[in-house]
Amino acid sequence: MEAKAKLKFVRVAPRKMRKVLDLIRRKETEEALSILRFTSGRASPILQKLLRSALANAKVKENLYVAQATCDQGPTLPRWRPRSLGRANKIRKRTSHITIVLKEKQGESEVKSKKLKVKS
Repeated sequence: MEAKAKLKFVRVAPRKMRKVLDLIRRKETEEALSILRFTSGRASPILQKLLRSALANAKVKENLYVAQATCDQGPTLPRWRPRSLGRANKIRKRTSHITIVLKEKQGESEVKSKKLKVKS
C-alpha cells in the first residue's frame, strides 16, 4: 500500500526544505506531524499540509510511515537588487518541488519471509 502527495513551485529554498524533510523521513505519520508542529520555519506548515494530503490519499489510514521524502529544485526566479554607482546584483529566489510517499509498515513475519525469498 502506497500513498503519494506532490507539491510543486513552493517558494522555499530546497536547502531549507531538505533540513525539515530530514527530520520526518522514516518516521510514523503521527510522529512526523507532531515533529512538524513544533518545528519553526516557513517549511513546516507547508509540509504539514502535504503530509495530511498524503494521508488523505491513502486507502488504509493506519500503520503508515514516511517511506520517501524528497525535495528537488524548481525554477529560480531572478530578481535585481540596486547597488551603489548604478550597479545591480542578482538575487535568486529559489523554488522547490516536494514529494512525500507513505507506505504501510509490515509485520516482522512478512519481512522475514521476503528476506528468505530473496536469498534463494
